[in-house]
Amino acid sequence: MSAIAPEILRQVKRIELKTRGLVNSRFVGEYHSVFKGQGMEFSEVREYQPGDEVRTIDWNVSARMRRLFVKRYVEERELTVMLIVDCSGSSRFGTGDRDKQAMAAELAAVLALTATRNNDRVGLILCSDRIEHVVRPRKGRRHALRLVRDVLAWPSTSRATDLSVALDYALRVLAHHAIVFVISDFVTKSIDRPLKMLAQRHDLVAVVLDDPGERVLPNLGVARLIDPESGALVEIDTSDATVRARYAAELSSERQALQKLLRRLAIDEVPVRTERGYAEALLRFFNTRALRGRKLRRR
Repeated sequence: MSAIAPEILRQVKRIELKTRGLVNSRFVGEYHSVFKGQGMEFSEVREYQPGDEVRTIDWNVSARMRRLFVKRYVEERELTVMLIVDCSGSSRFGTGDRDKQAMAAELAAVLALTATRNNDRVGLILCSDRIEHVVRPRKGRRHALRLVRDVLAWPSTSRATDLSVALDYALRVLAHHAIVFVISDFVTKSIDRPLKMLAQRHDLVAVVLDDPGERVLPNLGVARLIDPESGALVEIDTSDATVRARYAAELSSERQALQKLLRRLAIDEVPVRTERGYAEALLRFFNTRALRGRKLRRR
């Protein structure tokens, strides 16, 4: 990457200042309660003591020793967080103060700085229909801000989207259990199989970006539209009620299919609207996940 434009550096600084308060006051504790303690690594086998959980008994060792032994686990002190960020042509679409790319950069800042405050490693995969850029997981504030800068400014070589490429890549390079946030509008080719494979090995969270300009086709008469990914020019009559109804039906069908897929694979969805921001959406995700964890522990 060539020299960083001063405006990009100022933008990174603005994002850091904007997100710092949220990270310190609202997200650090929520993140810790949800993710810390999920990763447990084997420590030792010791003899059974009254009060130990029966499910921790190591039956193979117990059979050899002819008395009961249990497996002991300790909480992993460090986690790996991987951010998969869609940087295709559609990520540059936006009708308000910020497009989806700018929203993705703020989300990356919040997640990376929160993980850093918890002493976790954070990495980045930028993708279109290919792997555009990879930053290996590391710790530290400067590293987290470098990820934000790259989301904002990395020069993509393609405008098309195929998230399966990034999902397959993450499956190959993440050797140990990780928390994977996929930040995208999920307008992509089929991802059922790679999504399923990645979710089986890692804690996968889908952050689905949405802009109000995409939800409704306005009545503007004959309009010329450019596909942000293919560059194709399309002329349509938006005053035709049939055209608007068909657009709404296809959009609804696509979103329902994505929600159905995520539910089937037990992948949490965090819907983020560019005009509303991400704070409340992330807090709802953390609270829902924490509540679910408490229910499972009670069982």
